Amino acid sequence: MFEIAVITIVLALIFTFTNGFQDASSLAATFIASRSATPKQGVILIAFVSFLGAILGGSAVAFTLSGLITTDSGTGTIWIMFVAITVAIGWNLITWWFGLPSSSTHALIGGLIGAGVAAAGTGGVLWGVGGLAGPAYQLEGVVKILVFFILSIVIGFVGSFMLHKITILLLRNAKRKINNGIMRLNWIAAAVMGFFNGANDTQKQLGIIALVLFAAGQSSSPDLIPVWARIACAVLMSAGIIGGGWRIMHTLGNRLFKIEPIHSFDSQFSSGAAIAISTIAGAPVSSTQVITSSVLGVGAAENARKVKWSVGKDILIAMLVTIPSTTIAAALIYTVISPFTGV
Repeated sequence: MFEIAVITIVLALIFTFTNGFQDASSLAATFIASRSATPKQGVILIAFVSFLGAILGGSAVAFTLSGLITTDSGTGTIWIMFVAITVAIGWNLITWWFGLPSSSTHALIGGLIGAGVAAAGTGGVLWGVGGLAGPAYQLEGVVKILVFFILSIVIGFVGSFMLHKITILLLRNAKRKINNGIMRLNWIAAAVMGFFNGANDTQKQLGIIALVLFAAGQSSSPDLIPVWARIACAVLMSAGIIGGGWRIMHTLGNRLFKIEPIHSFDSQFSSGAAIAISTIAGAPVSSTQVITSSVLGVGAAENARKVKWSVGKDILIAMLVTIPSTTIAAALIYTVISPFTGV
């Protein structure tokens, strides 16, 4: 059991790196496409603030993830984590290859749900329906994740749409040189969004690592997150941002519609708000999908006819199929390997 626990933790760290070039690199897309920063400047800024977010951003999201699986078997829990991480890494690599800004977060959640159900039936997953129906109306488990998945996208699209309508009105008589000031504001907006992205994204892997250590008997509580794990995830996330993501940046920054500095600011402001709210609430969300919805919202507010909705449709399909696809894949893989694992 100890060996598979070590392998699972290593895979979680690898997933953090792939998460960097799949999810987090999308943060720099509009920032760079608007010419507010050079590609090198944009990627380095996002990598740095994501590192800070991973170190200083708390653990609320990690606790949500670590509480998603309810099986009592230590060995079974480790194998569930192993399968979920493996499926999520595979999904990241496939969608990255095709340049689709899919969700590392939802790939991991789908993997956890699929493997959890295959291991212990529907009782192996905290669905959260009971908490929602109870007198306290508590959001937890899968229900909490789905609620914030929808809420974050709505905030991204509607928020950026409304904000851009307001900025169009306020800047209708502004001179072209105002773009210089907006470009400087974009640095602040990108930094804030990157910070909360780093906090939200790395906590998912930290929750997995903490649960694996507990299941393997190496920790007294699934809520104890080692300092070494937090530092390792922060470093690997930043390395992933620097090392990849250019295909996705092209999709978000150039293919949806032509990005100007004000578009970037409005998009980043709305995205940052959605990610920050979700992180503070302890909900794992997809920064890529939030940013995509905010870019579409800005484009719709500017001129809906100039938005390449066909590209947006492809991204939407990737959003909708991620959790079902990874759930099925993880369930199949766990079922196939379970006779050989002894669980």
